[in-house]
Amino acid sequence: ACLGDKRSWVQIPPARPYAWCVPGLGTLINTVTVILGGLIGLRFGTRIPNRVQATVVQVIGLTTVAIGLADVLKTENIVFPLVGMALGSIVGELLSIEERLVGVGDWLRDRYAKSADASRFSTGFVNATMLFCVGPLTILGAIQDGMGETPQLYIIKSSLDGFMSIVFTSVYGVGAMFSAASVFVVQGSLTLLGSNLDQLLSERMQIEMFAAGGIAVLAIGLNLLGVAKIRLGSLLPGLVVTPVLVAIFADTMRIW
Repeated sequence: ACLGDKRSWVQIPPARPYAWCVPGLGTLINTVTVILGGLIGLRFGTRIPNRVQATVVQVIGLTTVAIGLADVLKTENIVFPLVGMALGSIVGELLSIEERLVGVGDWLRDRYAKSADASRFSTGFVNATMLFCVGPLTILGAIQDGMGETPQLYIIKSSLDGFMSIVFTSVYGVGAMFSAASVFVVQGSLTLLGSNLDQLLSERMQIEMFAAGGIAVLAIGLNLLGVAKIRLGSLLPGLVVTPVLVAIFADTMRIW
């Protein structure tokens, strides 16, 4: 609601429907569900037959491909996510982001799980981190969570991530559970910016950024299915490059 004429509007912040809704609550819920899912996977994962684990991972991979494809198809011009992800992947390779993520996984293993297999630990950590931290729900949830609203999007995401954490930990071991740290850091950082993200990104920038995220999600699904071995970490800069391209070429031209 506003008071006065248009030259001197005074914004009155709406009352929050729930007093317990504080910025960052959704991130905490998401982090806890990934940890709980991982603990369940560690406890009961060995009781799940390998063929069942493999089939469930394939189902998750197929679903991930479908989610990524749905996001890609929302683009208004495929050139933006294409060029953005291509340029971003070059930046990612030059910065060795994939190796740095694996390095973080190795450091966590050496510090907290020395008995775990190095390759299996790092694979689980990187795959789970990318799956849990890339996608529209991460960004949209951060905007909602950062504004102190009821974190409905992160609650939905938490239920999905918790289930997938059970499966990932059953297959890859404790490394997948340590992705909870990534969820906390990434989503926590985005939540701090959440109240400003919606103002910084135009609607078109968000659409094309989510489409670029869809390409990354597609890559995750293909990795889970064993169709390809895509260096997921190298794709991350594309999520930043794509909206920048939209701002330079699409939004600027629209103004003119």
